Amino acid sequence: MAHHNGPHKKTRDKFKKALRRRGMAPVTTIIQSFDEGTKVHIVIDSSSQKGMPHRRFHGKTGTVVGKRGRAWILEVHDGNKLKTVISKPQHLKPQKL
Repeated sequence: MAHHNGPHKKTRDKFKKALRRRGMAPVTTIIQSFDEGTKVHIVIDSSSQKGMPHRRFHGKTGTVVGKRGRAWILEVHDGNKLKTVISKPQHLKPQKL
């Protein structure tokens, strides 16, 4: 029997984009920068697989803690625990005030 527990399990609808949003994301999403303490939403862009956080964090909001290379380090509440998520900027959206 095959192994069916990969990191993209049960994501057919979760990572699906709207019809007009398909294809590669604009360059502005890749070069965006955040200040420490900024709240950001984790919205996974399925057209870019590098630096993609785990599917469990899709739709969650986290706080920017720092930067590691081109990726951002976030702190996200997952149940009662505070977890560290490393994600590239194309999977992040700044929270509107």
